[in-house]
Amino acid sequence: SGQQSVTGVTSVDDSNSYWRIRGKTATVCERGTPIRCGQPIRLTHVNTGRNLHSHHFTSPLSGNQEVSAFGEEGEGDYLDDWTVLCNGPYWVRDGEVRFKHSSTEVLLSVTGEQYGRPISGQKEVHGMAQPSQNNYWKAMEGIFMKPSELLKAEGHHTEL
Repeated sequence: SGQQSVTGVTSVDDSNSYWRIRGKTATVCERGTPIRCGQPIRLTHVNTGRNLHSHHFTSPLSGNQEVSAFGEEGEGDYLDDWTVLCNGPYWVRDGEVRFKHSSTEVLLSVTGEQYGRPISGQKEVHGMAQPSQNNYWKAMEGIFMKPSELLKAEGHHTEL
C-alpha cells in the first residue's frame, strides 16, 4: 500500500515499541478509564503519531493482511479501530489480549517472518483471519493509570 510498515522487535528497550491507547475514531477515551473487553480502541504510535491501521492489502512477507501506520498526529480514519478481546470484564495489566480489526475482522499477529534491508531482523506485523498463539499480546511496560487515582483527582476539583 505504500504506508509506513509496522514491525516487531525482540529488544525490550526499543522506544519505537510504545503505543498509546485511545478511543476509537471520533470518540474520546478519558485517561485512567478501564478498557472493557470488547471495547473498540485506537493504538497510536508514540514516536510518529500514526495509528495502527489495516485494510485489504496483502502483507509483503507472509501473504496475510497488511498492518501499517496511518494518519497524522493520531488522526486517521475508521480503519484505525481495533476491538480488545480478553477474558473478564476489563483488560488487566498482566493479562494477554487479542486485537481484532473492527472493519476487516483479522487479528493483529506476528509469526516470525523477518525483513531484510533496511530493517534487517525486524518481524512483520500483520492481520490473520484465524486465532492462534501468534495473536496474543501483553503490555510489558509503560505508564499505567489506576482508575482510583482519576476518581480521587475528580473529587478535589469542583470548578475551573
